[in-house]
Amino acid sequence: MSDKTMTAQEAVSRLESGMTLGIGGWGSRRKPMALVRALLRSDVGDLTVVSYGGPDVGMLAAAGRIRRLVTAFVTLDSIPLEPHYRAARERGAFELTEVDEAMFMWGLRAAAHRMPFLPVRAGLGSDVMRVNPDLRTVTSPYEDGETFVAMPALRLDAALVHVNRADRLGNGQYLGPDPYFDDLFCEAADAAFVSCERVVDTAELTKEAAPQSLLLKRHTVTGVVEAPNGAHFTSCAPDYGRDEAFQKRYATTAWPQFAARYLAGDERAYQSAVGEES
Repeated sequence: MSDKTMTAQEAVSRLESGMTLGIGGWGSRRKPMALVRALLRSDVGDLTVVSYGGPDVGMLAAAGRIRRLVTAFVTLDSIPLEPHYRAARERGAFELTEVDEAMFMWGLRAAAHRMPFLPVRAGLGSDVMRVNPDLRTVTSPYEDGETFVAMPALRLDAALVHVNRADRLGNGQYLGPDPYFDDLFCEAADAAFVSCERVVDTAELTKEAAPQSLLLKRHTVTGVVEAPNGAHFTSCAPDYGRDEAFQKRYATTAWPQFAARYLAGDERAYQSAVGEES
């Protein structure tokens, strides 16, 4: 068993333009923002991004790094529609595949199990089938004869997720109320990079919480990045809540000005700027 710790820059150096990239978290909750910021400081682009979207999608869209987005929504939670995503979408900056939340989850699950698709009831009778004409249905071969949506697998070249704690081997732990399907993102990907608030010894993981909180298994994780405050400005309960003041600043600042202020330096410069303004 090897030590998988690395820097955010080393993790991003494993990514390439044109990849399909999954990003964990949910809306403006426990997003791997330190990794997203490192990605934005690189020249990687032309990405297919798969995400229950939040500011990760908004920033990558504003920076012109997305070729295609696969999502169920893009929101900042307390701000219902992510404004930078909205602006990019309105100017036709990328292709969009929008599906039901459960369909999205089933696509990740299919990829995690290396299946080409999985049947799901979600989406039937809705406009999701009309706006996604490539979707197909399948009929049960059994007596019920029920029709399902055949949700295609969302296979990922790489995934980025953030958790509360991890060890050096790649076991990842969440301490908040919701896993947000981060385990499926890692299992659906050829390579998964996990940032965490703190790297701890393996034995310490079960001292803080029950074994059921060990969400990520080491065999699905490629790299571990210790990134305190690494989900900022999204929440990472119970370590910290969403920075609503900063989120409002992000939502109301033109992207060039925001990027110049917060992305020009490294992650230490970002955290320093945030500390000065808090």
